[in-house]
Amino acid sequence: MIEPEPFRIYLMRHAQAASAAPGGRDFDRVLDDRGYAQAEMVADRAADLGYVPDCLISSTAERCRQTAEIVRRAVRETLEITFVDELYNGTPDLYAAIIAAQRPARSVMLIGHNPSIDLLLEGLIGKAERRAAMPGGYPTAGLAVLDYSAQGDSGGWTLTNLLSI
Repeated sequence: MIEPEPFRIYLMRHAQAASAAPGGRDFDRVLDDRGYAQAEMVADRAADLGYVPDCLISSTAERCRQTAEIVRRAVRETLEITFVDELYNGTPDLYAAIIAAQRPARSVMLIGHNPSIDLLLEGLIGKAERRAAMPGGYPTAGLAVLDYSAQGDSGGWTLTNLLSI
């Protein structure tokens, strides 16, 4: 699915968003107050742990843009955000291809949507480990940190940490 490089992947689901305005589009939904708080707490915790990606990729949906901006401010003001339209309704395979295309970056953060982000995580670490880590599903503003190792019997992607509120 994703070859060994990059060696660290950060998968983040956008923070909680308000319901669409009457006649509004899902794409235009914005973070609600709880969503802003979620994103800020997770981003601050990521910064405290030294989780600073080489590149940050986000869906163009407004709630993802807002989440990405909060992350950028917390981890590194100069971090560029690449917005990708196709992530909005993208498949897990598309998410994986976009991450894999970021070489030579050693770490990539992707901010996207369910169910694709959840299915990508499951494809990288396995269904049992994903369900054990997130029994209630992928939480809003949830940040999964995955590292690649070719060592040992279980070489491959490992869930190193999960930050959520």
